Amino acid sequence: MESTIRTPDTSSVTVGVDGSEPARRAALWAAGEAVRRSRPLHIVYGADTDGRALYVSAETIEKVRAAGREILDDTAKAVAAEYPGLLVTTEFSRTDAVSTLHRAGGLHGTIVVGNRGLGGFNSLMLGSVGLKAAAGARTPVIVVRGIGETEERGAVLAAVRDADDLVCARYAAQEAELHKASLRLLHVWNLFQSVGKGVTVLDEADEIAEAHAAALEAVTDAILDEFPDLTVESDAQKSTSVAGVLVEASRRADLLVMGGRRAPTLLGLGRNLGRATHSVLHHADCPVLLIPREGTDSGSRS
Repeated sequence: MESTIRTPDTSSVTVGVDGSEPARRAALWAAGEAVRRSRPLHIVYGADTDGRALYVSAETIEKVRAAGREILDDTAKAVAAEYPGLLVTTEFSRTDAVSTLHRAGGLHGTIVVGNRGLGGFNSLMLGSVGLKAAAGARTPVIVVRGIGETEERGAVLAAVRDADDLVCARYAAQEAELHKASLRLLHVWNLFQSVGKGVTVLDEADEIAEAHAAALEAVTDAILDEFPDLTVESDAQKSTSVAGVLVEASRRADLLVMGGRRAPTLLGLGRNLGRATHSVLHHADCPVLLIPREGTDSGSRS
């Protein structure tokens, strides 16, 4: 697994569809993102017919193929009606959805998925394919949620845990410019998880608070230097729940950008999203852009 992305790249946009309404909304959101980036949109459907060929009939496989191509055509037509000038390509893949998304995303593209899907044979839902796509991606992944009839809020939110989140902040700044929005940098920390439960907690509280504020200030200063025309707000909060603060803050944002931290599974096989990241993906009130980053996610800070 590759480590943290070092240079923001808002290039190609790939969205996975499965025929569900959340996937359709994700495709339309991804189309808007492609327009903002002045890039084409690539729509993919991962049928996994190769992986299931031994277990289902040829007739069933053919039905899946026909259904998948129909979903691609219908989605492309919906996108064209909403964004008539956008270049759209479609791809029917015989491999599974996760592998399809990772391959189609390439080394520099952004993968977009809906917050849940149909389930079953051709599922693309958060909690299964969506989570696996986010956990294993080497490129940015956007989970689209909280859109519906909500008007644009005019702000992009970035979760800043430490200095290594400068790349996330840069992505967020670029997105803020694309959305013609302001940028809010938010750092959340937990006093007791920072120093433990010893008797020196209160004595060290001020020093720890200053250290957290300094980490946020360093990222903020770097962003202000690189994006002088952008309206930037920075905020450090103390809380026992990183996810809770981020979810609440997402109610006032058009996009939440955060490091998609991953840790080994209990058996050491593969990678799982950290607790705070996992919670935010399930409960955020706006689309969430995850930037791949290795490391633990204890839920103590953002």
